[in-house]
Order: sequence, then C-alpha cells, then structure tokens
Amino acid sequence: MKSLIQKIVAIALASFIGIPLLAIADDASRDKEIAERFAKCDVNHDGKLTREEANGCMPRIYDHFSYIDSSNRGYVTVAEIQAMANR
Repeated sequence: MKSLIQKIVAIALASFIGIPLLAIADDASRDKEIAERFAKCDVNHDGKLTREEANGCMPRIYDHFSYIDSSNRGYVTVAEIQAMANR
C-alpha cells in the first residue's frame, strides 16, 4: 500500500512541473526545469523552499509538502523534488 501511495505521489509530482512532454523528457532536462522553477520560487535564495514559497509558485509541491518534507524540517530542497519527479 505504501509503495502504491509513493507511486501515486511521484506521478502527481511529475505532472506538477508543467511540461507537456514531461513523460518523454530525459532526467537531465526534467531536473533542469525543476531547478529553474525552484530558483524562481526560492525568493530568499537560500536553497530551501518553504511551504510559503511553494504556495502559488509550485502548487503541487505546496499540496504535497508534508509528504516531501518527511523530516518536518519546514523546507524541501531542489534535490528532494528532483528525486521525487525521477521516481
């Protein structure tokens, strides 16, 4: 059941990117797009995306923030988002 939930969340996260051809994009181009969107949303440029920064800028990250931030640190990194999208 947990594996099914992880797959569903990974699919949802992949679709949030906003790239129509995401399903056929290679990992490098997908990671680049995520990094670019992340950089635009990380308003204080600290390399961490808080729930507030994700709100309105990366809505699917905002919606699944608690799942991605499983350690409850209050932020997610670009690497964590990329890892989820590449699953």
